Amino acid sequence: MVATAVEHEHSVTPRELFFDLVFVFAFTQVATLLSDDPTFAGIGRGVLVVAALWWPWTAYAWLTNTVDPEEGFVGAALLVALIAMFLAALAVPGVFDDDGVLFGAAFLVVVAMHLALYALAGRGHRDLFTAVLRLAPWTLLGAVLILVAGFGFADGARIWLWVAALACTYVGAGLSGSTGWRVHPSHLAERYGLVLIIALGEAFVAIGIGASGVGIGLGEVVAAILGLLIATGFWLAYFDFFSIRGERMLAELRGPDRIALARDVYAYAHLPMIVGIVLFAFAMKTVVAHVGEELDFAVAFALCGGSALYLLTYSAIRIRIERRVRLSSGRFVAAVALLLALPLATVIPALAALAVVTAVWLGLHTYELVLWREARAESRSLLASP
Repeated sequence: MVATAVEHEHSVTPRELFFDLVFVFAFTQVATLLSDDPTFAGIGRGVLVVAALWWPWTAYAWLTNTVDPEEGFVGAALLVALIAMFLAALAVPGVFDDDGVLFGAAFLVVVAMHLALYALAGRGHRDLFTAVLRLAPWTLLGAVLILVAGFGFADGARIWLWVAALACTYVGAGLSGSTGWRVHPSHLAERYGLVLIIALGEAFVAIGIGASGVGIGLGEVVAAILGLLIATGFWLAYFDFFSIRGERMLAELRGPDRIALARDVYAYAHLPMIVGIVLFAFAMKTVVAHVGEELDFAVAFALCGGSALYLLTYSAIRIRIERRVRLSSGRFVAAVALLLALPLATVIPALAALAVVTAVWLGLHTYELVLWREARAESRSLLASP
């Protein structure tokens, strides 16, 4: 059988991990795009590219959650999509200049291949096939608009075409509904956790690139250590509690409710997490290379705002789950503290600004390790139970 929908959980396969490797390169390319234009306009364009790259990754994560990626036909199709996605990643630094058509054409191939595979998987499942048909016009239109944007438009018009394309894709996916899709909680949660680690790998790469352009003195060593502590903070905020609880919440739901939660918490809410990590990686490249200099406002924003955006996403997820606003959580308070530190980060040396951000992260995790110790123990006991 070709691209058959499976009805059982399965672990993330080596083929899926191989597919994810192209996104390591893609995220690195976004950091290059940001470094070439370290302004707020550059950050805006970088965020647009991350959002565009995120959609095919999350789309294929849902696809391989539904079909067996080790099937020969599916594996071959994933290889075609990987090649197209790699070409799109190659074009990222020049996506708003001369390489827009290459990016758009490769992106369209990736999107079309995804929809074709999903349609094949749904051929024996009317509800799944109908769900794919509801989604297809939105995502195809978004991909076509990105391709059109590559054909010699003025910069302003090109940006608006990208905004329209991403609005079609993300809003359209939400409007297409949550019925008919399939989600296996354990596989999906594992898949998203792994891509978060991939994104964090970009922070390590950025620290190394920043250090390679200068002599490695005491300041650079301290900056590297502080950057690694913050990256550890990103990791701990996700894997110490959220990854376990997220999988458990999905497992407790059924039908459209499970799909809606998976869409909102994973497909949508993980995007600002990834953006926050990419912004932090971009800032680290500059900080390590210029430890004694003051940061430009855009770089300071990436340093403080990247962490703040990452933490605010957890508050948004909590609001989505509990259906009420709570502004007293430790992560919300830490995010506000990071934003308040932004003006200070522009008038002190880069290394000192990095130390301030590190102090906020350490304070947050010290607070959570004490306050959440019982909840963490309970989550781990539930995970260990059969």
